[in-house]
Amino acid sequence: MDTLVKERIQVDFQNRMDRDELENCMRCGFCLPVCPTYIQSGYDETQSPRGRIALMKGIVDGEIKPDEDIEQTLNECLGCRACEPACPAGVNYGQLLEEARDIFNQNKQHSLPEKVIRKTVFEGLFPHQNRMENMTSLLTFYQRSGLQKIARNIGFMKLFPDTLATMEKVLPSTPTRKEMRSQASYYVHKSQPKARVAFFKGCLMDTMFREVNKATIELLQKVGCDIAVPDTQNCCGALHGHSGEKEKAKELAKKNIAAFEEVGADYIITNAGGCGAFLHDYGHLLHDDPEWSERAANFASKIKDITAILIDLDFHLTPLQMPEQVVTYQDSCHLRNVQKTFDEPRLLLQSIDGLHYEEMNDAARCCGSAGIYNIVHSELSMKHLDYKMEQVKDTAATTIVTTNPGCLLQMKLGIEREGLSDKMRAVHIVELLIEAVDRVRS
Repeated sequence: MDTLVKERIQVDFQNRMDRDELENCMRCGFCLPVCPTYIQSGYDETQSPRGRIALMKGIVDGEIKPDEDIEQTLNECLGCRACEPACPAGVNYGQLLEEARDIFNQNKQHSLPEKVIRKTVFEGLFPHQNRMENMTSLLTFYQRSGLQKIARNIGFMKLFPDTLATMEKVLPSTPTRKEMRSQASYYVHKSQPKARVAFFKGCLMDTMFREVNKATIELLQKVGCDIAVPDTQNCCGALHGHSGEKEKAKELAKKNIAAFEEVGADYIITNAGGCGAFLHDYGHLLHDDPEWSERAANFASKIKDITAILIDLDFHLTPLQMPEQVVTYQDSCHLRNVQKTFDEPRLLLQSIDGLHYEEMNDAARCCGSAGIYNIVHSELSMKHLDYKMEQVKDTAATTIVTTNPGCLLQMKLGIEREGLSDKMRAVHIVELLIEAVDRVRS
């Protein structure tokens, strides 16, 4: 990183970073015991929230110069935001982190391969749902045509890093293009009408995890919701916001706000903790935009996770039964730390006869998925996953329940790595609930 780039980064830090927020950190250390990277690093202060804030403040105050080591330290943060509920001063660490990452990203010189990858992912793929469908349909062909079996038999997957090769084994069975495009834009309640909601279907959730979305809509109908699914919604922008592409995240946010304003729902329902948290933060993302700030705040106030509305509408009082099994729950970091939703999934699980719920030690600690962290920081991610699987095994659970697609794939990956695929499964909570509903119907 040359001197000119460092100077530009420092000027942007001084102009863009929230000085009041930086000053709010009292360096008390309450964040340390809940920070996964601080613990995993062997208690390296630069791998803690207060350490990273000190680095940001040092750049703003001109006491230190930005460099590759500081950028790496910021990028190695999982962004789980467990520090925020623990902070007595209420420091919005996640917002500081995203701003700092964006400053580094916008000023650095990317290599040609990195430019191509970032442009393909952030501009060419995720903002376009039809392209997400095309990519998923290729995966569907790979899975259903026999190519997957051939690739495994000839050892083709050995050419890839271990984490990616194992991840290929745990990917869900994906839908066809026809199945992905069969969704209606409006669904009517199946019981006494209680609420009019809109459903944020997501990009990965509506392609790779299509069955979870279908089950979510069915559960909403069952508890008395009329559901609008705006056709013009798009990617939430979380991947962009977390990866230094803030302006693109703002573009996506504005499109989503406009799309959901047209349907005028009481609530906007999500079933992915990461997406829900970023949607919840639209008010901050667009707070300095006179045209959009109020609209963004109104949009954010309507965000509600599927587990929260099911509890609000008394789904947990429905008599349901499942075969005897031990179940544990892995919190979605963003669902817990940003949306403050953590009791509701547990209440739903505990309400089903036949399920023995066993709370996991450190259930709230990040599993290491963190968006694309398990790909770009694979070795670090696997250390977090290994710790998590030790806690899972201590519960003797046969079913791990999650509320976020990244966590779900990560836990499936952990099961596969531990050689437990014949004894244990990982499911989205919606999948488990619809299983229980189907048993009653049959």
